[in-house]
Amino acid sequence: MARQERAIRTRRAVLEAAAEVFAEFGYEAATITMILDRAGVKKGALYFHFASKEELALGVLEHAVTEPPPEQLLKLQTAVDMGLVLAYRLPREPLLRASARLAADQNARHFFGEPWNEWVRVMTTQLTEAKERGEVLPYVDATATAEMLVGSFNGIQMLSQAVCQMADLETRISRMYDLTLPAIAAPAILGQIDTSPARGLALYEQQQKELAESPDSNDSEDGEDAQDRLSA
Repeated sequence: MARQERAIRTRRAVLEAAAEVFAEFGYEAATITMILDRAGVKKGALYFHFASKEELALGVLEHAVTEPPPEQLLKLQTAVDMGLVLAYRLPREPLLRASARLAADQNARHFFGEPWNEWVRVMTTQLTEAKERGEVLPYVDATATAEMLVGSFNGIQMLSQAVCQMADLETRISRMYDLTLPAIAAPAILGQIDTSPARGLALYEQQQKELAESPDSNDSEDGEDAQDRLSA
């Protein structure tokens, strides 16, 4: 059991070190030597878990999972909450931050395809439902709007990273919604949407509490899986 636990800790240390290096340097510039130095493990320990840099990147992407934010009465609020929670988490979670960097890295896209399609798809579904409920203006194209919001988020994220290591990402994303929502939200709904920068933290804490209390979070999970669920 002690050997298994040590292997789990080593694998986690390698993944987190790889995430930090990928987030800082990108896929192409990152090297196994950088990751070994950051993780503080020997080459044999790394290659026991991951055969190549590509496998490491795939491991980072696999573990940088996200949970949907708590469902709200207004579907448009739920759509906004996705961005606010992500803006809170990105500066604080190396695995998630590295996943975003890899998704934007043209040199890494050959092994995970089009990275933004799923986010656009989910956002399109939410905006379509919001439109059906009268929360979104009738002339709004849900798919085009979803693509614009996802693209804007990623551009703002990269700008915030370059300027201040994402220290102001929550404020910038809040401002993005303040500027875009008047063009898509029904006037009666607009004043009910909360876009405050602090909302991401509050929703994240609520999310973690619900995950911890979920029947799915039981003793049958091994240590690594449980840690991944709560930290990724």
